[in-house]
Amino acid sequence: MTTTQEWLAKAAEVAGILASDAVERERANRTPHAEVQLLKDTGLVTLLGPVEHGGGGQNWTTAYRVIREIASGDGSIGQLIGYHYLWAWAARLVATPEQIAAVEEQATREKWFFGGAINPRDNDLTITDEGDEIVFTGRKSFSTGSKVSDVTVLEGVLDGTDKHIFAIVPSDQPAIVFNDDWDNLGQRLTESGSVEINGVRVPWELAAGYVGKEFQPRTYNTLNVPLIQLVFTNFYLGIARGALTTATAYTRDRTRPWPYGGDNKESAGEEFYILDTYGDLQSKLWAAEALADRAAAKIEAINAHADTVTPEERGEAAVVIAAAKQRAIDVGLEIGTRIFEVTGARASANAVGLDIFWRNLRTHSLHDPVAYKRVEVGRYALLGELPEPTWYT
Repeated sequence: MTTTQEWLAKAAEVAGILASDAVERERANRTPHAEVQLLKDTGLVTLLGPVEHGGGGQNWTTAYRVIREIASGDGSIGQLIGYHYLWAWAARLVATPEQIAAVEEQATREKWFFGGAINPRDNDLTITDEGDEIVFTGRKSFSTGSKVSDVTVLEGVLDGTDKHIFAIVPSDQPAIVFNDDWDNLGQRLTESGSVEINGVRVPWELAAGYVGKEFQPRTYNTLNVPLIQLVFTNFYLGIARGALTTATAYTRDRTRPWPYGGDNKESAGEEFYILDTYGDLQSKLWAAEALADRAAAKIEAINAHADTVTPEERGEAAVVIAAAKQRAIDVGLEIGTRIFEVTGARASANAVGLDIFWRNLRTHSLHDPVAYKRVEVGRYALLGELPEPTWYT
């Protein structure tokens, strides 16, 4: 696969496989080893990897659309592949050129699947300096990817300093204990439970972006948050599209027209209120997708000159991403609710599984309050203020 369309076709094929038993797998709440292996076997995990090492050499515009496609088949797996892309890109965000080259070669050749234990709402992991090594210790409430990941991105603060350090470490080691306690309303197959970090040792030369135990800063270091917020946006949109696709198929095949309206129709597809609802929801989804694509173009422009990106460019991208995220949430939740109005009472049966879309989107959209995204856009629109980099902007 060498073109965007070929990658999207492969993603659509995978989404179809995932959709075929998504409800059953979600109900069983099984660790998605087979699903992640499917992502590896189809090459999707190395989409962003260098071509010379066997990767796809694609850009983030393609990655975001692949995330959206996968999430249309299974929201949990859409989140997993999205987080994987972000953490696979972590070296490019903060590491030195030598570290980037080494990580991307090994990760691509060995088809690493990335997880992360970064949650900023928890206390930072504590890092101690032991000469040639640093040692991570602590606990995180969330660690998306956990047991299905090959490597986990850790972040902590060097004891006695304000230095934050990122490192990529093997997930399967005694010093990392995944607690298997993710049992939430939605996104149930994301392996997002808590994790104990009990003395993970990392050579200083693998501390991302550090040379001689000192960090080499640049504005591009702060792009991790806009990148992942747009990951969120795209798998929300994928979930919404999956909901709409599933509902329209049900309406065409199984929904019965209402026989007591005075203007009786032969099929549900002729019902005015059904056509009106689907037209409204589809239009809103297309608009939200277009805004997400506009945001992706902002990211692409920044990636084209990562070493010289300005705070203003970064801030303008963050504003558009904030707008896209709030639209995706609002539209997605509306679709997840209103599809029941146009599928009928029988569509509420557990076997149909239409509830999975709303539950998935509702669960993850609580990640950080969407009101703050609206405020970011409001400050820009009214006051001309760009959001300052934080762990959530």
